[in-house]
Amino acid sequence: MTKGKHLILCDCLGSQKIDAAAISNATGLGCSRVHTALCTHEINSAAKALRTGDALIACAQEQPRFEELAFDIGVQEPQCFDLRDRAGWGIENGDATAKMAALAAAAVLPQPKPKLRDITSQGQCLIIGAGAAAMAAAEQLSDALSITLLLTDDSGSTPQDTFDVIKGQLHSARGSFANFTIQINAFQTRDPGGRGIVAFTEQQDGATSQCDIILDLTGNPPLFPAPEKRDGYLRADPKHAPSVAKAIFDAAQMVGTFEKPLYVQLEPSLCAHSRAEKAACSNCLDACPTGAITSAGDHVAIDPLICAGCGACAALCPSGAIAYDAPAADAIFRHIETLARTFRNAGGENPRLLVHDDTYGTEMIALAARFGRGLPADVIPMDLSALAGFGHAEMLAAFGAGFADLLVLVGPKSDQDTIAQEAALATALSGRAVSLLDMADPDALSDYLYAAQASAAIVSPILPLGTRRQVARTATKALQTNAIIPLPDTAPYGAVLVDADACTLCLSCVSLCPSGALADNPDMPQLRFQEDACLQCGLCSNICPENAITLEPRMNLTDSALAQVVLNEEEPFACITCGSLFGVKSTIEKITEKLAGKHAMFANPDTAKMIQMCDSCRIQAQYHATDNPFTAADRPAVRTTDDYLSKRRDH
Repeated sequence: MTKGKHLILCDCLGSQKIDAAAISNATGLGCSRVHTALCTHEINSAAKALRTGDALIACAQEQPRFEELAFDIGVQEPQCFDLRDRAGWGIENGDATAKMAALAAAAVLPQPKPKLRDITSQGQCLIIGAGAAAMAAAEQLSDALSITLLLTDDSGSTPQDTFDVIKGQLHSARGSFANFTIQINAFQTRDPGGRGIVAFTEQQDGATSQCDIILDLTGNPPLFPAPEKRDGYLRADPKHAPSVAKAIFDAAQMVGTFEKPLYVQLEPSLCAHSRAEKAACSNCLDACPTGAITSAGDHVAIDPLICAGCGACAALCPSGAIAYDAPAADAIFRHIETLARTFRNAGGENPRLLVHDDTYGTEMIALAARFGRGLPADVIPMDLSALAGFGHAEMLAAFGAGFADLLVLVGPKSDQDTIAQEAALATALSGRAVSLLDMADPDALSDYLYAAQASAAIVSPILPLGTRRQVARTATKALQTNAIIPLPDTAPYGAVLVDADACTLCLSCVSLCPSGALADNPDMPQLRFQEDACLQCGLCSNICPENAITLEPRMNLTDSALAQVVLNEEEPFACITCGSLFGVKSTIEKITEKLAGKHAMFANPDTAKMIQMCDSCRIQAQYHATDNPFTAADRPAVRTTDDYLSKRRDH
């Protein structure tokens, strides 16, 4: 038995079939008897289970009721998960016991809590707009918030306004909730003195200020990219009263201390963004919808207060410098493997994994179950808070862990470009199609899933352990028979190809390679390469002065990818004085040919020979040369006592 958890089951008035013994055997969980109405007339059984402190209730619909019950009896809130909508009500094509067992086993996995940061809002709100709509919003919020109204037109003000009124044009806005910085041009403040219409001061540009909340009622394009994901920024069409009312209500709630999840972790030393002012990887910059990621020299920087946690940056990062942390990749791998393994242990075959977000997708599945056919017995749903973070490594882990098919249900707010790119890469690596489902009808979803024919899962599933790159390679090796797999241009795996005739072995690529895939040999002129470490960031090809480097996106599954191979090598040159090996023979010969006797500094044959000397011999030769520019004048004779005395006698 799994220590610390006891599964509490209910068939919801007999609407689903539950085999408690089979679930217990497959999961190792202790199971209660199958209740019929745990949330109503069997509520005493629920209370008894809650008092043990280890209850895992297989009902999500009535979770608020069970939490209230726990509060009433003074015990810890129970953990609940959805067994009915996701499994029990979708048994049209067979027994759902294996899927129930898989969902129960996944529910008891540790759920690491995301790191949080406290954000305090004092309620300083800037309302931007014109005319009556902006004035009315300011009036309504003035009792709850500290309001400053920025009028963008010539509408007037009254001395009795209970909020600050200014005029001007918003030049720029940056930041996020409780940390906005704004700049206003043509800035004017109200001059309350005098009689009649309220006057305003002279205009001035470049006025700056800070606020906690911005309510945009201009009707103009949004001030920020992905405005719906910018905390503290509320926007409504001033001509649409319901939208304005909702924005006003939401703004009034934004006072106090709030918890902001820290979605991603950044390790700058792994970032392949740039080296020596030469651009390389910009995947995260291109994908970030909110602008939370910016360039910071050789690496990127992430503003955690702007980050909305979509996960696209972590999925696209080739080096692992950016890692999603809510949950982390290893938690997702463990979840996938647990679902597949438990499904097999319960007698299921060829399961299909349906990945979806925890809002739109969850609602679709619930509607399909309650009013339609629900999900087939071999389709196991897995919900994620950041669907775009489910990248090619996670997709490959699903195939490698034993899922026959993978389906991703995208929603209207999903980052479909990132998901499609990662799905194409996973398909190329695995040889199996990743189906992207873009549906708005729950019945259409059910019909598609019931009609689709399942593939066959691999015979020997893998255990997805390690980094995302390691899991991707391990899974691909288990799924493919080809040794080398060509990949799309955006793939983070591949080879570096060097034109040996053009390469001068200057090794500038080695000094700048962010992953260490390119290396030199301290004993002889050699350019070495380890394919498994290559990120295909393009920095080496960008920095090469001879344009001798090209990239080939591919996955090399042979052992040669794990070892260093020589891309180019040449014979070293022997110093003409001491015989020590240094430099590249062809390069020294070319330099000698171009400079000896043809350049003013090397017109003298003795000077020209220095080109063919090692560093130590060159210094010695320069020091002893008759025309040594560093040679000082002859040292004066040492003055003695007789010199001083003779000088006195002369006087």
